[in-house]
Amino acid sequence: MRNLSYLILALLLSGCASVSLERDFDPSRDFGAYRSWSWMDDKLAYQPNDARLKSDITEARISQAVAEQLDQRGLRQAADGNGDLKVQSVLIVDERQDQITTQYGGGWGGYWGGYWGGPAFTETRRVDYKVATLQIDLYDAKDGKLVWRGSGEQVMRSQPPTPAERERAIRETVTQVLSQYPPR
Repeated sequence: MRNLSYLILALLLSGCASVSLERDFDPSRDFGAYRSWSWMDDKLAYQPNDARLKSDITEARISQAVAEQLDQRGLRQAADGNGDLKVQSVLIVDERQDQITTQYGGGWGGYWGGYWGGPAFTETRRVDYKVATLQIDLYDAKDGKLVWRGSGEQVMRSQPPTPAERERAIRETVTQVLSQYPPR
């Protein structure tokens, strides 16, 4: 019976493996006027500010993926650091909980109103899991105001990914998040 509940849990969490996207932007801005970009002082911020999350390798992967995607959207990185847009990425890891209720046994009503089966047992479990969010913020360099924000959220697997899987996941997430820029 326990194996069945673990199987159901695995199926539920695997169904959440896709990236959930969100975006917001200032509709009063002329996004066609933005031609170049540069990084904020902190390219990548971490929430929570935990040393276990921070990694130069992760920062390089995210930075490279963001630069490639902005380039594909016609924005050029300013060599002097004075682009029209200032860019910052934020990596957020939240701990969340869910409750899963499983019923074992019980009956079945037949065609003639008969009842088959034994007593029903209900088990409720609390499931703890982590969700990673990659948020990309674009600020107007002239006034410092946020003009566009995109984010992708995904349930983290319990098994740590390989470096190749991390690289692919970061590229795919950044591509999906920035596919929403410029706003239409």
